[in-house]
This record gives sequence, structure tokens and C-alpha cells, in this order.
Amino acid sequence: MQTEFATGFSHIKPQDTPFKGGGLRDFFIYRDLGIADATHGKVVAQLVRANLAPEQGTGWHRHEADFHIVIMLKGWARFMYGEKETLVEAGDCVHQAPGIAHYLFDYSPDMEYLEIVSPADFKSIDVDAPCSVPAPAAWADVSST
Repeated sequence: MQTEFATGFSHIKPQDTPFKGGGLRDFFIYRDLGIADATHGKVVAQLVRANLAPEQGTGWHRHEADFHIVIMLKGWARFMYGEKETLVEAGDCVHQAPGIAHYLFDYSPDMEYLEIVSPADFKSIDVDAPCSVPAPAAWADVSST
């Protein structure tokens, strides 16, 4: 027996949900994978793609989320997690511990990652910088992996 809060079946094809702006960051485009609707807001899954060159990155922030993973599908991104610089490349999976201060400051032009977060309406909160952040490379100076 299904209740009104039971999760539903979802099957999304690329043509069903195109990449579009209007997400958390204007320099990325997002493709919704239908999971927030299927789980009644318990989980969001989306593809995130580079749209513009990184100028200042995301800034230092944390998320109010119970669970957050990033799986890099194409290219690479450089993050600061606390005071540690982390290169995330295609094939890597990062579990962002709840509340961890982080900053995505550089990425390749072909960067694309799968982001899965619970709850779907997670909040992003600006935080004070725990350390300085390296400058991003100019896109003309980097080669994609």
C-alpha cells in the first residue's frame, strides 16, 4: 500500500529536463533529475555544469544538509574544504560532511558533476574565510582532463 508520502518511481531522459540557469550559482547551469519530486523533497539530484569561467568562485559557505555528495563526471574542480585544498577530478566522489566550510574556486571549462543532497531544499550559508584561497587559472591557460 502506498501512502501519500511514499517515494515514487522516476525515469528522466536527457530531453526531459534540459540544462538551465537559475540555480544556486549563476556561473553554473543545472539539470534536474526528477528526484526531488519523486521523494517529496527528501533528496535532490542534479547535474551541474560549468557555464562561465570562474572569476571569484562560490565564496566560503556551508550547507544546511544531512547528506551531500559530489561525483565528478567530467573535467575537474578545485575546492577548499576548511584549510585543505582538494582537486576533484572525473571519477572522484566527495562526501561533504554536514556543515563543512568550503569554497569551489576553480574548475575546467568541461566540468560536470552529479550532486545529491538531502533535503532537497538545503540552504547555503556564507561563512567567514578560515584561510586564503588560491587564484583560479584562466581558462585559456588550462587543458581539460
